[in-house]
Amino acid sequence: MRIPARQECYRIMHAMQMMDHIVRHSLQVCRIALFLSDSLKADMDRGLVQAAALLHDITKTRGLQTRENHAETGKQLLVDMGYPEVGAIVGQHVLLDEYFSSDSPTEAEIVNYADKRVVHDKVTTLSQRIEYIMGRYGTEPERRGYIRMMGEKTKRLEDRLFRFCPFSPEEMEFLLGPDTCSMEFTRYGELHNTLKEPLDTHKTCMLENV
Repeated sequence: MRIPARQECYRIMHAMQMMDHIVRHSLQVCRIALFLSDSLKADMDRGLVQAAALLHDITKTRGLQTRENHAETGKQLLVDMGYPEVGAIVGQHVLLDEYFSSDSPTEAEIVNYADKRVVHDKVTTLSQRIEYIMGRYGTEPERRGYIRMMGEKTKRLEDRLFRFCPFSPEEMEFLLGPDTCSMEFTRYGELHNTLKEPLDTHKTCMLENV
């Protein structure tokens, strides 16, 4: 399985010209996803969680103009780059293909849920996140119905995930500790100045240390 390391994820994000606020959001989602993967009493591929969380909105900047389904196009981009496992999770970050498909939590469930705990770049509750999505995107009855359905499924997912955790969803924000996203955003920005070659989708670095 090929998984891009954090530095390579940053390179891909730069190449896709992700807007800064989407980068900050992705860094926060990654912070939560890694915290959960480290806390859950389940077998997790930490590198896979990290890459999928960082890249879950990889085509969203472009999608603001094209109106494309950024979950689907993000998945396809990563599959084409040779990262099918990462792409499969990115394709499910809005709505999982199948809920509770295994006895223990999966990497896709972790990334999907982590995304639902961040509004912009701030950690929030699940209900606040769903309320935000409803206010911003629930402009039509059909859309509101979809968002309500997504919220209900994610609440069931939250209940399932935290059965494997030694703390509650309400306690997670406190237990996360210091927010390191500003530091990571600085590192992300510094990488831009070191890039001398365009992104080569056929020559990417493998995960060695997360």
